[in-house]
Amino acid sequence: MVFNLLRKPEAGAAEAKASATGRVIAWGGAGRVAWSPRDTVSLTKTGFQGNPVGYRAVKLIAEAAAALPVLCQDAERRYEVHPVLSLLSRPNAAQGQAELLEALFAQLMLSGNGYVEAVMPDVGMPGELHVLRSDRMSLVPGADGWPIAYDYTVGSKKHRFAPDLICHIKGFHPQDDHYGLAPLQAAATAIDVHNAASRWSKALLDNAARPSGAIVYRGADGGGAMSQDQFQRLQDEMEMHHTGARNAGRPMLLEGGLDWKPMGFSPSDMEFQKTKEAAAREIALAFGVPPMLLGIPGDATYANYAEANRAFYRLTVLPLAQKVLAQLAFWLSGFSGEMVMLRPDLDQVPALATERDAQWRRVAEADFLTQAEKRAMLGLPKLAEDE
Repeated sequence: MVFNLLRKPEAGAAEAKASATGRVIAWGGAGRVAWSPRDTVSLTKTGFQGNPVGYRAVKLIAEAAAALPVLCQDAERRYEVHPVLSLLSRPNAAQGQAELLEALFAQLMLSGNGYVEAVMPDVGMPGELHVLRSDRMSLVPGADGWPIAYDYTVGSKKHRFAPDLICHIKGFHPQDDHYGLAPLQAAATAIDVHNAASRWSKALLDNAARPSGAIVYRGADGGGAMSQDQFQRLQDEMEMHHTGARNAGRPMLLEGGLDWKPMGFSPSDMEFQKTKEAAAREIALAFGVPPMLLGIPGDATYANYAEANRAFYRLTVLPLAQKVLAQLAFWLSGFSGEMVMLRPDLDQVPALATERDAQWRRVAEADFLTQAEKRAMLGLPKLAEDE
């Protein structure tokens, strides 16, 4: 059976096995403004490049999902060798399977959209696969609402892709028909709070890690006011000799009539660390990462680290990986002419070893099930004798 799902390039075109965006990626640009007030570029800088919790959450999900072993099968058999597997194992000259999938999963976490480009020879399977930056990609809808092209824009240069050469994977967005909603956008407010708390802590350290105090002038006879010259000299000496991390702990020499009154932390100051930890938990919640895995204190949802890690795979990593692999398989099947499925091999995931052992044991001991039913329950293809 042959699936004519995608439009192939016109016959007679010279084969050029290179990414079509290679001519424009040398330029820099701010990218496309997304559908929310927070554009992808700015949010990535503040929530991923500038926030340790957001960075670790994205890396944890992307690396875990990209490291999953991938199975290729159809309704009848499982393939050890297949053109789709060969393409995924070495999608381009600069990346292997793990690097390509990690970039794809990370783009989904950061922007809610992932774009994979197929570099086509004259006929057959793509020669290369490339993950494109989602902040540079924009969808061009037709009169019926379906995409008729994708524009990749860098600076003043633009390249237009036919829709069959782009695999667009997006997260669910309840108010947008063409673009997905990123976890980073849902966590944006918590990221602002966490970054603000970090800046406050840095400012406190710059001030010798002590709250500010007050210098009281009493005058020689216990009253009066400082002259303008005295006031300016005192300010200059304080800024020069008693502020900043390099002057931490330096004793203060006060002349007659001056008295230092230290001020303790206010209750609101003492709550800053708790506010920062609460914001970190909200960021982890938006990404679906148990706070325990990120080293965030105060989380007692799971009994131990292994249980939290198992929940992380079950509730976050596997649903994401299954969705992405299923869409990639359908897209690539249109090139190969043979419908295949890609899915994670759950039996080779260490975090799920206990669950899988128990499932295999239960299925093996179920005498009322046939061999074909047991294989179906375990996700295995049919045997030839079961046909």
